[in-house]
Amino acid sequence: MNSRASANPDPEAVRTYLLELQDNISSALEEVERSMASPPPATFREDSWERDPELDSASLSGQGRARVLTEGDCFEKAGINFSDVSGPALPPSATARKPEIAGAPFRAMGVSLVFHPFNPYIPTTHANVRFFLAQPENHEPVWWFGGGFDLTPYYPFEEDVIHWHETAKAACEPFGDEIYPAFKRQCDEYFFLRHRKETRGVGGLFFDDYTEGGFTRAFALTRRIGDHFLPAYLPIIQRRRDIAFGDREQWFQEYRRSRYAEFNLVYDRGTLFGLQSGGRTESILMSMPPRARWVYNWAPTPGSPEADLYEHYLHPRDWLGEE
Repeated sequence: MNSRASANPDPEAVRTYLLELQDNISSALEEVERSMASPPPATFREDSWERDPELDSASLSGQGRARVLTEGDCFEKAGINFSDVSGPALPPSATARKPEIAGAPFRAMGVSLVFHPFNPYIPTTHANVRFFLAQPENHEPVWWFGGGFDLTPYYPFEEDVIHWHETAKAACEPFGDEIYPAFKRQCDEYFFLRHRKETRGVGGLFFDDYTEGGFTRAFALTRRIGDHFLPAYLPIIQRRRDIAFGDREQWFQEYRRSRYAEFNLVYDRGTLFGLQSGGRTESILMSMPPRARWVYNWAPTPGSPEADLYEHYLHPRDWLGEE
């Protein structure tokens, strides 16, 4: 369905949901820290911010809440941000595939998170849900939803990856059998480092420019995906958080984190949109890992656990045996 044909988008309802989602996920991570920590447990630091277009060279207005947890017993760095900004014109990264809205006033809001655990046996993860609304002159509003969640393990366990994808499929099922395979394929294609010829991790869900069925249905699907992030991720933390590790595992974690940084800085649409639109730099780059390493021409030892990641996980797979 063309986004022009769908009337009555309700951005305030979206904003209310996004704020609740940020609160729910923040509380769940703090509970994980409380369950592991020597007191006092690590908690999120919150920075609330506001943009005034009269004082801002980027001419943006809006508000946001940036929350970052560092040096926890489980999470070395975890960030979850909410933002709701408006501006006089969308940046090139948002209009390259939609030239009809170039120069249109816009409103963009979303929740975005990246969690970097301390233990290399717990995967890094990313999720976001977002809503865009543009108002071209003399035309109906143009809106769409986007988002998803994906998993980036260092020492993967197949049962964890299957659980991740089973939960992703469950999130999509009420909206049609075609949704999960389509969003999974889009995730595999999007989170692909073309210069490395490998996926960033083991995928999940990714969707963008989504308006199918009108605002009510598209918003319901977006909420369901947002609400399934914790059921997908928390069980993996519980299974892996007590596995012992040493210098070797931590070295490899830092090496693989460099791939995460490369993707975010070279390919990620959200990073490009934020920087090109004059967004808050600290919030945009909170996704970067606290420690990473680049090593010239390194390769894993054949038959090693590190080689297993490359051989069996860093390419698209049918994890649920359906394709």
